[in-house]
Amino acid sequence: MALSSEKLAELDGFLLELNRAAAGAILPLFRADHGLVDKSGAKGFDPVTEADRGAERAIRQLIAEHYPEHGVIGEEYGEDRPDAEFVWVLDPVDGTRAFISGLPLWCVLIGLRHEGRPVLGSIAQPYLGEIYIGHAGGSRLVSAAGEQPLKVRACPKLTDAIIATTDPEGCFSGAELGAWTQVRAAARLARLGCDAYAYAMVAAGTMDMVIEAGLKAWDIDAAIPVIEGAGGVVTDWRGDPVGPNGGQIAIAGDRACLEEALVALKRSAL
Repeated sequence: MALSSEKLAELDGFLLELNRAAAGAILPLFRADHGLVDKSGAKGFDPVTEADRGAERAIRQLIAEHYPEHGVIGEEYGEDRPDAEFVWVLDPVDGTRAFISGLPLWCVLIGLRHEGRPVLGSIAQPYLGEIYIGHAGGSRLVSAAGEQPLKVRACPKLTDAIIATTDPEGCFSGAELGAWTQVRAAARLARLGCDAYAYAMVAAGTMDMVIEAGLKAWDIDAAIPVIEGAGGVVTDWRGDPVGPNGGQIAIAGDRACLEEALVALKRSAL
């Protein structure tokens, strides 16, 4: 069943409420005692803080109170009714490494699936007071200055593009790193370590492409409606629609630019 404009507007308003609750849980812990724990065990480093856990608890509580029939998929507390008609997909602090470093590049990612498809999402940076929201009706930035529409910029040539990824050596396999290196060599400028904030910048028209691999659903679901609502495109490295479990992802403001990048990315597509 199609999602009505009235229902979408209702859920859009609720999404703002969820973002306010998440910000309330996170901001007192930013650049403060955040209760860092390494959840990776003996190998690697996988940080989580009380900000991650507290924000997801706050979001889940509001969903349970207002929409108890909705499902939830969250990074910190797992799945609850993942096959429901409506499912919220949560990454309470995307960019925990930036968070514990005191860098305001972490984001709150909240997405909503309807019948398995992402239809509404937000990328929020509470410290900067920014919420980037998107759906089929368009995307917008909500901030203290009010609301303004979001629109990707035209950039048909990869040689003119500003691109981003989080950590090439840490996130890409050997073949994936080779693909990234080829795309990076063609692009005008590359930025690293921006996490999901780079997604928002593509929607805002200040960056042109983000290339990532190994993403989970909660890393990307929220961004898809924001990017598409601003006129951009999100695919896997084959150029196909993103699946329900994330994976290798390419985000672009201009499809022509993405097609140039896919020449390299397809060689390492899973």
